[in-house]
Amino acid sequence: METKDSNGNVLNDGDNVQVIKDLKVKGASMTLKRGTTIKKIRLTSNPEHVECRVGKGQIVLKTCFLKKV
Repeated sequence: METKDSNGNVLNDGDNVQVIKDLKVKGASMTLKRGTTIKKIRLTSNPEHVECRVGKGQIVLKTCFLKKV
């Protein structure tokens, strides 16, 4: 299955994406603001999730809140 962003563009390992909505991160006291660019995503076995590194932590984001840069 293909992993697609909110606009329907196909995502690949190592792509850069941008957050389209303010997101509260569970388990941490931080919020990802709209427009934040995330570099070098990694695809997971689930086509609706991607792994990425934000600061020193590693998180999983849903693709419906991302767009390809």
